[in-house]
Amino acid sequence: MRDRPIGRTGIRVSEVGLGTWAFASGAYGSVDEADAQRTIELALDSGITLFDTAPLYGNAERDGISEEILGKGLGANRKRVLISTKFGRCSTRRGTPSFHATGVYESVEASLGRLKTDYLDVLFFHSPFSLEDIHDDVWAALDALKQQGKIRMVGHSISKFEDTQQMARDWAAARKIEVIQVVYSLMNRESARLIGDLGEQGIGIFARESLANGFLSGTLTRDVQFAANNL
Repeated sequence: MRDRPIGRTGIRVSEVGLGTWAFASGAYGSVDEADAQRTIELALDSGITLFDTAPLYGNAERDGISEEILGKGLGANRKRVLISTKFGRCSTRRGTPSFHATGVYESVEASLGRLKTDYLDVLFFHSPFSLEDIHDDVWAALDALKQQGKIRMVGHSISKFEDTQQMARDWAAARKIEVIQVVYSLMNRESARLIGDLGEQGIGIFARESLANGFLSGTLTRDVQFAANNL
């Protein structure tokens, strides 16, 4: 497994990461926890050192189920991997974003507990749809969390790309973020110019949905029957 630095930070990570959205969200159908734990084990054995999760990866009754599964699966391997998680959206309050100081403090503490760790490598804004979602006090809170050693890097996980890519550009120019996370695959290249521009500025780039939600995995044929709850 090859690795590379995350932008200008100098922190190195495997080129391939493991996302955990499917572990508990039901977005791709049901996933047995034993299968999820085996997936984490195989990822570690393959040299993967980047694991991505979020409080949103849960259900209507419980936030961060995937964080819990990941924390359990990493166990003593925590110190040799990087964990990125997010804040601002959670599964029990899907329609109410909380990109403010109180929200980020509460989210980080909850994520630390679920992941069984005392620090997060990357904390992403989880898909803000508009600058109106962002409260000014969030930046001081993020700085404080860095000073406390609870987060190492701040990032922007981008959704509604055309509406919010300028937000990422402005935050990168102001050095408010170190990393972005964007959809990028052979089926979706809308973020290519942003990747190039921010990469030149020293911003780390995490590509998500690189197999186009499984359509580029080589496992899907016209005969596949999807479960009713599969997005």
